[in-house]
Amino acid sequence: MEHKTINPWDWQNPLGFSQAIEVTGAQRVLYCAGQASMSADGRPLHAGDMRAQIGQALDNLEEVLRSAGLSLSDVVRLNYYTTDIESFFAAYEVALGRLKDAGIQPSSTLLGVSRLAFPELLIEIEATAVQ
Repeated sequence: MEHKTINPWDWQNPLGFSQAIEVTGAQRVLYCAGQASMSADGRPLHAGDMRAQIGQALDNLEEVLRSAGLSLSDVVRLNYYTTDIESFFAAYEVALGRLKDAGIQPSSTLLGVSRLAFPELLIEIEATAVQ
């Protein structure tokens, strides 16, 4: 399997995402539901704390990926849904550090939404992984 990053510009690089990722020869594609700051028994965690919610959502995403025999390094697309874009950018280094540690710069979209499934949630992260 081969990944080819397609970035006609450089401005996205400090933000840790790519404009497009071309994948050829993949054997598996995993489409992950949005992961949020939820406990293992389905309770929202870290109300009002964007930094902690980003970390927990990524922990949950990594658990889903591990359960499928994949890792964060296999992710080619991340979609972020947030109720507070300013707070998201203020805490984004949490996500950026995890992406750098995994050696990825996936294609991404950030959307501001009025609310998520539970009112306490500030962020939800949806992923596509390939192998």
